[in-house]
Amino acid sequence: QVQLVESGGGLVQDGGSLRLSCAASGLTFSNYLMGWFRQAPGKEREFVAAIVWSGAVTYYATSVKGRFTISRDNAKNTVYLQMNSLKPEDAAVYYCAGRYGSNRYTEDNTYSYWGQGTQVTVSS
Repeated sequence: QVQLVESGGGLVQDGGSLRLSCAASGLTFSNYLMGWFRQAPGKEREFVAAIVWSGAVTYYATSVKGRFTISRDNAKNTVYLQMNSLKPEDAAVYYCAGRYGSNRYTEDNTYSYWGQGTQVTVSS
């Protein structure tokens, strides 16, 4: 079956960096658009970034543009999220997700597969 496994979360200071990874199995990874979402306590899950199957096109939420970078390695079936200049408001559980197609990529209900999430905590 399809599995998405995130790693790389942890505690970081305000202004610090983290790199999240999401390893996929059970699917033809290079066929899928991959996205990152996050959910903070008491808030709805929100879109963070997405990358098309080839890696040629990326999308970002306004709140993270210029600080976060999404990338993928199709040979390793892995998508990454490099997070720089982290702020306390970036603290959340981060999820990776996969889907076919690229329309409405900010909407979480268009994604077919989800990981279990990894916690990111930013101390001020």
